[in-house]
Amino acid sequence: MTFLSASAPRRYRFGAGPALFSLCLSLPAQQPPQFAPQQPQRTQQQLVQPAQQQLINPGPEPNTIRPDYVLGPNDQIFIRAPRVEEIDQRPFRIDADGFITLPLVGRIRAGGLTVQSLEPVVSQRLSEYVRDPQVFITVVQFRSEPVFVTGNFRAPGIYPLQGRTLVEMLTAVGGLQPNASRRIRITRRAEYGVIPLPNAISDPDKKISVVEISMRSLMEDVSPAEDIKLQPYDIISATGAERVYVSGEVTKPGPIDFGERDSISITQAVTEAGGLTNNARKAQVRVLRPILGTSRRAEIDIDLNRVLEGKDVDFPLQPNDVVYVARDTKRSVLTQAGSTFVGSIPYMIVSIAVAGLL
Repeated sequence: MTFLSASAPRRYRFGAGPALFSLCLSLPAQQPPQFAPQQPQRTQQQLVQPAQQQLINPGPEPNTIRPDYVLGPNDQIFIRAPRVEEIDQRPFRIDADGFITLPLVGRIRAGGLTVQSLEPVVSQRLSEYVRDPQVFITVVQFRSEPVFVTGNFRAPGIYPLQGRTLVEMLTAVGGLQPNASRRIRITRRAEYGVIPLPNAISDPDKKISVVEISMRSLMEDVSPAEDIKLQPYDIISATGAERVYVSGEVTKPGPIDFGERDSISITQAVTEAGGLTNNARKAQVRVLRPILGTSRRAEIDIDLNRVLEGKDVDFPLQPNDVVYVARDTKRSVLTQAGSTFVGSIPYMIVSIAVAGLL
């Protein structure tokens, strides 16, 4: 949208040659503005102050958070409008009244709108000057450090941190959906420290720490330490209802839903799987438990005889545990032999009767 005369390039090329040449040598090299559309990432970093650069890619990709975030005063947005160079590749801050001021079109109300709904508003205003303008908007700086709430919550989205704890944030989003897992996951950037819980797992490669927290222990104050103070860009996620898987010598092998339960015991899982078969080896039941942050599983051996006799605690299972009931080979051999013998009795009786008649 900036117009130059046709003679401008020629005048700058030949006018004041030695002086201009010396001046150019004394200036630091810069990326010419007309090349900015070809390198949007570099241009974005040049336009945003260094202290703000770490906020350009907060948490999830912009396309995953755009529908959820409602703009407000002091948010800073970045606009791409390839055919309007006065606006293209530039950041704009929303003022205290909720407006942004753009070249050409003037003031536009942005406060109260999502990024997705603001794009067509800006596009419509630009259409008075450019045919079929394309507008793409992302948030590069939030008015308050954000926390991302994703998955099976009643109101997932992006929320301002405002010094809230985990319980306060969960209350603000309305809690979990009925079909959600009763365990939630917290993911934190390494720059804000490791999550201060003993079961937190650090991933140096991804530069994050992760922890899973039981909703029951959190909400019933069983473990008050789990009500951690949230940090900027924490991600709180919840999946659908979890399952355990029962296989081996049970009547109905397969998955068992947790439903509203925070946990399920091994005897409950075996019962819901139809109970043990006659060939089950009760003293050798194995639980395969996922190790957080890896693809491996820990092996936990359970003596179900001692559990059923009340000598051991009914072992609590966790989501995605696999329960394997081993086969008692000696019993199965005896059972098979007994079945074969019983099956042969009618033939023996008939043979004896025939022999007696003879």
